[in-house]
Amino acid sequence: MAFLLGCEKARVDFPTKTVFESISLGVDEGVRIGIVGRNGDGKSTLLRLLAGQVEPDDGRVIRTRGVSVGMLGQVDGLDPADLVQHAVVGDLPEYEWAADARIRDIIVGLLSDVDWHARVGELSGGQRRRVDLARLLIGSWDVLMLDEPTNHLDVAAITWLAAHLKNRWRPGQGALLVVTHDRWFLDEVCTGMWEVHDRIIEPFEGGFSAYILQRVERDRIAEVAEQKRQNLMRRELAWLSRGARARATKPKFHVAIARELIADVPPLRNELELKRMAMARLGKQIVDLENVTVRFDGKAVLDDITWIIGPGDRYGIVGGNGAGKTTLLRTICGEQKPSRGVVKIGQTVRFAVLSQHLESLVELGSDRVREVVARYSRRTMLDGKEMTPAQLLERLGFSKADLNEPVCDLSGGQKRRLALMLILLDEPNVLVLDEPGNDLDTDMLAAVESLLDGWPGTLLLVTHDRYLMERVTDHQFAIIDGKLRHLPGGVDEYLAIMSERDRFADAPESFREAFAPVEAKVAEAPLPAGAAPTASGAPKLSGGEQRALRKLMTSNERKVETLRGKIEDVRARMAKADQSDYVALTKHQDEIAALEGQIEELELEWLEAAEKLGE
Repeated sequence: MAFLLGCEKARVDFPTKTVFESISLGVDEGVRIGIVGRNGDGKSTLLRLLAGQVEPDDGRVIRTRGVSVGMLGQVDGLDPADLVQHAVVGDLPEYEWAADARIRDIIVGLLSDVDWHARVGELSGGQRRRVDLARLLIGSWDVLMLDEPTNHLDVAAITWLAAHLKNRWRPGQGALLVVTHDRWFLDEVCTGMWEVHDRIIEPFEGGFSAYILQRVERDRIAEVAEQKRQNLMRRELAWLSRGARARATKPKFHVAIARELIADVPPLRNELELKRMAMARLGKQIVDLENVTVRFDGKAVLDDITWIIGPGDRYGIVGGNGAGKTTLLRTICGEQKPSRGVVKIGQTVRFAVLSQHLESLVELGSDRVREVVARYSRRTMLDGKEMTPAQLLERLGFSKADLNEPVCDLSGGQKRRLALMLILLDEPNVLVLDEPGNDLDTDMLAAVESLLDGWPGTLLLVTHDRYLMERVTDHQFAIIDGKLRHLPGGVDEYLAIMSERDRFADAPESFREAFAPVEAKVAEAPLPAGAAPTASGAPKLSGGEQRALRKLMTSNERKVETLRGKIEDVRARMAKADQSDYVALTKHQDEIAALEGQIEELELEWLEAAEKLGE
């Protein structure tokens, strides 16, 4: 792989701290790297350093001659007076960009709901962000650097962006560096990870899941090394006091496969126990929506929705930007009156809402964190344990130094964590979270998820982070054309539903007019000699073939669950067996290996069937 750019012994100093100390790294052709780390550790600074926007205080940045770099920063440089069309495609003639399939796909994937002839200054923050992203992706770059590209994108747009980046270059060509807190996106796109921490950059192979596994192993090795050091010190102290011991034994632990690392980890949450506790706190009725319709300017944002939310239910809500997710939450909380229908709220219900804009913190102004926390003397129950405000702060990543910071000076991630802590201390029994993952790094997202796992109440969550959605909720629902639809298949089912719809259905008239003549010509044009047919022209499976494949997938899922139950039975017998009887233990282990082999075969069949179905 050819070297594209990098740095040698680079140091970056800010007035209050040193961000990087003598870092050396390189970006080769073909790499797809995700960058993670705590807020403030220097992820964005690293991108700006490699892009040449920040000069190192020591060392140097190296770039191969002729390498082009495109960067998406957290703040765009768009001209508010510019038209959307000019901001995206510049002075490129319409017949050129409209006839380019790659450019058309980018515009449709990101800007189908943006008026092509609107001024940039008239757009919302999310629309403006997508215009800047489209502008960048249309360009031809050897190295693409993206800082939080999934911000303001809905689930469908994030999925499109992941597919675009995976197919943007041929294998072994181009390079991608991306900073994002979206863990599904990191797993989907990246083949390597860089962790930014303690003024250094630590590389890992694989996507986010592989990175987490390697971090666990790294921490385990460090713990073993520290244990050995302490054992040596204890033996030295024992020798000094009463002579060397004749024998010393040390515990040994070896991980052969990833499953062994989590074999003794309990389930994320006990759903039945949480529901029982929620029932005790809430009673039977929480919120019932009966034939609810909400209209704005004559348009039905929510259309004839009937939904029963019970004690302990953990529901996630997905939908495109403007689909009505926030309106639904406001209606559930009684803040939005329905145009038609009835909303029944239980007498014991106490709502707590974490909004996108954190309005609840504005009134705290320059109050220091310790002053705010001191106003709460009560303890709250989480994971069956009482926790003080100070313990909650520590669990959410606040240090002692953070306690003296004014609330108005906190970072976006710190404000979101503080707001979550304050509403938990108010002891609500229905928690409504609107994009709680905004501004949080991956470690803090994991901490928040762990906190929510032990929260005994009803949870309603709106987020575009599909990992967070499926991690903390038990069922997902989608708002599509004003209707509420249950998603037994989770976010993947929602994406499949949306992919079947006309991608131009919600596009502005100006946008459709720009493409209509070109689309007609492209459709009528014959395929070039030797060209392969497109995916849309590929032969489709018959209804009978699809049903057979789906039946196979369902059958295999049941068989896998049965086999996993058998494995648990064998492990239970193995635990009760005489641990000195190596013959019996080996027999049990062989039985487990055989069952795991059957599971692998069934999973392979399932994947092949899913691939044929295009899922």
